[in-house]
This record gives sequence, C-alpha cells and structure tokens, in this order.
Amino acid sequence: MKFISWNVNGIRACVKKGFLDYFHEQDADFFCLQETKLQEGQIDLDLEGYQQYWNYAEKKGYSGTAIFAKKAPLSVTYGLGEEIEDLEGRVITLEYEDFYLITMYTPNAKRDLTRLGYRMLWEEAARTYIKQLEETKPVILCGDLNVAHQPTDVKNDRANIGNAGFTDEERGKFNRLLEAGYLDSFRLFYPERDDAFTWWSYMAKVRERNIGWRIDYFLVSKQLEGHVKDAAIDAHIYGSDHCPVKLELKIS
Repeated sequence: MKFISWNVNGIRACVKKGFLDYFHEQDADFFCLQETKLQEGQIDLDLEGYQQYWNYAEKKGYSGTAIFAKKAPLSVTYGLGEEIEDLEGRVITLEYEDFYLITMYTPNAKRDLTRLGYRMLWEEAARTYIKQLEETKPVILCGDLNVAHQPTDVKNDRANIGNAGFTDEERGKFNRLLEAGYLDSFRLFYPERDDAFTWWSYMAKVRERNIGWRIDYFLVSKQLEGHVKDAAIDAHIYGSDHCPVKLELKIS
C-alpha cells in the first residue's frame, strides 16, 4: 500500500508544473496534499479511480488540505474535533478498517514567532486528537508539520537555532509526539542521513545546492512498525518549494 504526501504550495500552480504526470506515474493508494490554496469549485481534477476529499480555509487562497484515495473510507473527519477550531482547512482524517490516515498542515510560527503561542496550542490539540484515535486503531500521520526535528534535518542547524521551525518549543512538541508512541518512518531506514530535505527556499541556487529543511513527514503508530516496508523523499520532483514524501506499508 503506497502513500504520498506533498505540500504543493498551490495546487493550481502545481498542476501547471507537472503535478498530474507525477500523480499518475506513482499510482499511489493515497495521495495527500497540503497548502492547496483554493476554494471549492476553483479546480476540477479528473482523477479516475480516486475519491477526493478537500478541506478549504475560510481565507481565500490560503492553506487547505486534500486527500485522494482509491478506496472509500468508513468515515471522514475535518479538523481536530472540539480541541481547537480549524478555520484554515489544515486537517483531514480518513478512517479505514485497520488504521486512521491523517493529512495535516501544521501552522507556521512565523518568522518573528508571533504565532508560536497558537502553534503550541495546536500541537497540544493535535496530540490529544491523535491519541484519542489510536485508542481504536493505529494512526498514520502525514504532512507538512513545519518543524525540523533534529540538527540532521536542517542544512545549517547552528545558524537556524531559534528560528521558526527549529525552536526548542516546536522541537519539544515533536519529541512529545514521538514519545507518545509514534515513529518517524524515514528515520527507520535512514537514521543518520543529514542531506535529505523536503523544503527549500526560493532564493537563488538554494535548492540546487541542497540547502534545505526536512519538515514533511510520515509518522506511524508503533504498532505499524513491522508493516513499514519503505520510506522515501522524492527530492528530484519539482512543482513546489516542497517535494513529495512517500511511505509503503504492507497491510493485509
């Protein structure tokens, strides 16, 4: 079973840059998007064989998530329940017989950290929500989580200490999520790699020189560890300032 997650930084723009070629080439069972940046009716994607689930932000041209799934779920949930109001279309959860699949676009703390307080509230609500789901069955969480967990997840880690996405507070919340029983699937296969990134600034030559951050993830409940067959980063795929990340599971 193949899962793909991609912050497309505007699906309409990404479609013009080859999104559909990659989508059809991969033939994934689940294709999760973040930062779709549109409202209902602004795009019509003909994705034969897939169910489409969209969560739109109230603010036009901002945030938003989507999941394209070959198999219809048992249930669909938008947002994080009653813990925190999601007016920015940041979360979709699909329930299946053996797992929950969540796509999430975690709020950015902003360059001046003015949204760090809200980010901390979000992190607490997200962890509570995920743990409640896991009381029923395992969880697969994917998306742009807007944090580089370890120094190996940032090209220039020392220079970025304290910057949005690499603050002690954000990294600490990520640690708490892992400690609550979740695994960073990519690190199961590549625990020491320090050149594997998923986001690069649009500044000149930055991506070509691979000066990036790894902030896009597939996290899985520990119960699924034995089912994880592969995790990968498709850094060669352009179309956004992020690249797709992939997960393969063997689930009967």
